[in-house]
Amino acid sequence: MFKSIRHGMFAALAGFTILICICYTGLTLVIAYVTEDMLVDRLLQREAAAVTAQSGGSGHAGPAQHDLIRTYTSIDALPSAVQATALAGSRRAEIFTDTGQHYHFRTLDLQAPAGAQRLYLVADVAPLLVVSALVRDVGGVLIGVAIGLIALALLLAYLLSRRLVLPLQVLADDVRTLRPGMDIAPGIQQRRDEIGYLAQKFATTIAELHAVLAREQAFTRDVSHELRTPLTIMNNTFVKAGSRLPDEHEVAQLRAGVDDIANTVDVLFALARAGHIADAPFDLRGAIEESLLRLVADDWTGERLTLDLPDRLDVTGNRHLAALLMNNCIGNALFHGGPASRLTLTFSAGRLRLENSTDPARTGAMQGFLHGQNLLLRIAEAMAWDVAFDAGESTYRVDIVPRLPDQNKSLHNCTSRARRT
Repeated sequence: MFKSIRHGMFAALAGFTILICICYTGLTLVIAYVTEDMLVDRLLQREAAAVTAQSGGSGHAGPAQHDLIRTYTSIDALPSAVQATALAGSRRAEIFTDTGQHYHFRTLDLQAPAGAQRLYLVADVAPLLVVSALVRDVGGVLIGVAIGLIALALLLAYLLSRRLVLPLQVLADDVRTLRPGMDIAPGIQQRRDEIGYLAQKFATTIAELHAVLAREQAFTRDVSHELRTPLTIMNNTFVKAGSRLPDEHEVAQLRAGVDDIANTVDVLFALARAGHIADAPFDLRGAIEESLLRLVADDWTGERLTLDLPDRLDVTGNRHLAALLMNNCIGNALFHGGPASRLTLTFSAGRLRLENSTDPARTGAMQGFLHGQNLLLRIAEAMAWDVAFDAGESTYRVDIVPRLPDQNKSLHNCTSRARRT
């Protein structure tokens, strides 16, 4: 078994080349010998026609016109090597001898008044055997030329096999040495043949595999990191309560921790499936209003909640991920702000701003502003949005820059113009 495709292809091309050379050499020799025999047979045929014409029906034959051909009227007069063939009844034959003679034998029946007269035409054609003499005289040169041509053919087979298999070897080396985040060489992918198509499919599959592995690693990391904080708070609440029943404040903390875990799990699963969720235009104001109706209590007045949003806020992204983003941002604002906090949502110059007041006295009961930011950043990254956080002494601000439909059209038009160019 060959070590590589190149070795196998070289062996196949070399074997095919040598086979072709041997076949054509054998065919050439066969054609040369057949041509030589046909020439001698044609000479005997012409001599037979000339003898028949000279006889004129008398049954007497004159001497042969060709020096290499002799006529015999009796079998006993034939050369000993030819007698056995004539006695066997053969009318035409080619006879080889160990003494160097090479006979071509032919019988001829002449018409005579007393009956048919049989003549024997025998040609010693050893001087006419050009092929044998050629092989004997220049055989070494012919063998040398044949060896040189075979060597040249093997060299061409080696170069051809190397040229044909080189792209496959490059592709195999790229796949063998591929590491997470790396891609297959662009030159191989740009080939307009089956190898280029195979390289593109490999690159697409490997990129998808790397994306799946990255989402799995992020999911595992986020589960261990993001769920630890609410679980720690809930555990501390139980430890603090001891054997007594939790009070209202502790129950509220436990309920907030359960809600936080539920939201975090929803976000983690949504991010794990983000590679299979398609983007589409939707109304972001609707998602914001749904989150406010779900999270904001009835005692909130217009002084505590301020909305400065357009009647319709069309953006591009995933509605489910956007709803999770709004739920987490608004939920964190309500939790960190406390019962007397104020919440303001404004949209200006393509930027959505969520700003809430904070109570420094509740710092010990807060989970911390950094908790959950990594998830929010990943949600925004999955939709190609921008998110920025700013924690001040008395306010906490989140700036969200979504993708607008006009930006998608402009990007599509720029891409189209670049392709046409």
